[in-house]
Amino acid sequence: MNKSIKLEKPLRAYATVTASYWSFMLTDGALRMLVLLHFNALGFSPLQLAWLFLLYELAGIITNLSAGWLAARFGLLATLYSGLILQIGALTALIGLDNTWSITSSVAFVMAVQGAAGIAKDLTKMSSKSAVKLLAPSEDGTLFRWVAILTGSKNAIKGLGFFLGAALLALVGFKAALWIMAIGLLIILIAIFFNMPPGLPGRSKKAEKLTDWQSKDARINILSLARLFLFGARDVWFVVGLPIYFQSVFSDGTPEGNREAFFLVGSFMAIWIIGYGFVQSLAPRLIGSKNQGLSMVVGKAISWSALLMPLPFILSITVWFADGSSTWLTSALVFGLLIFGFIFAINSSLHSYLILAFGDTDRITRDVGFYYMANAAGRLIGTLLSGLSYQFGGLACCLAVAGLMTFLSWFTAKKLKHT
Repeated sequence: MNKSIKLEKPLRAYATVTASYWSFMLTDGALRMLVLLHFNALGFSPLQLAWLFLLYELAGIITNLSAGWLAARFGLLATLYSGLILQIGALTALIGLDNTWSITSSVAFVMAVQGAAGIAKDLTKMSSKSAVKLLAPSEDGTLFRWVAILTGSKNAIKGLGFFLGAALLALVGFKAALWIMAIGLLIILIAIFFNMPPGLPGRSKKAEKLTDWQSKDARINILSLARLFLFGARDVWFVVGLPIYFQSVFSDGTPEGNREAFFLVGSFMAIWIIGYGFVQSLAPRLIGSKNQGLSMVVGKAISWSALLMPLPFILSITVWFADGSSTWLTSALVFGLLIFGFIFAINSSLHSYLILAFGDTDRITRDVGFYYMANAAGRLIGTLLSGLSYQFGGLACCLAVAGLMTFLSWFTAKKLKHT
């Protein structure tokens, strides 16, 4: 039986952990939009833009394999603070980018900085999600609600970060935006440090080996693989393909047109992520999971995964046969991708609950780390395929590949019925 830890003020600890996660994800979303729009405006190709984010995702894979061990050895607060400090360092380092450098040098430098940001993101995420498992009261439905609130609010904040990044780029420029975010995050880190209540552990009661990264629970391994395909299906159109497509539609090539496109692209990405987060936070109510057995929640995860499959294929066919970048096509894409976001959010929320429900408290940081390693691997694959697909087949190709990955996610999730 998994048990939560007993803190004198668990709600205060939960609120402080959530606040730290919010502040981090605000800068994470803003940094992604800053980098994408800034370098697209400088003339980088879709494949070059994808390369900028590859080390970010690769770092996430490696970090999640080791972060669980680090948390088990040193405690969750150590990994949480490390993630925030590393993000401040990444933002500060990127200020040193020189526009006179060659494209090769610029790509290599930004990849390295993004790699550090990727390590920071997954240290913070693993620490926050594991803390919820340890803090949540044992009453029925509380864990799902707390996970849904943390995850949903995080994504809403990240969506605001997308808009913030685009707005700062248009209003104050690339380097000034980085200074603002670095200083702001430092102030928040200091405030969190002095407000975090004592008693949040996370260290394992038994010795953990760094090589003991894979769970012995088949359900966690299957869920992790389904998660890989799920997030690959999103990022294959979300990371490079759609922003570049919309920027080409909204911009007339002039500086004023580029600034207007920054706002429009950032606004849509922000609305999508905020809506996705809002749906995640309401998932327990929307799917009526309160007081339902674990097997019923697994069945719902499989059913919602099946619902997601047709949408990318329908949108891909629509783009393929549409006449260029017409207004009706843009409207159809916006509407279709918002529906995709709704169903995707339910899937993601169910996964986030199941990993904590399946996980063992004694090794929760390792199980969560392995699961988010798969999540990062899906984003890595999706990011690479986003650049490749758009380079060779445009947005229609990105969406078709996304459809294939939703099928693989559903096909994998079905195996949970038999474990």
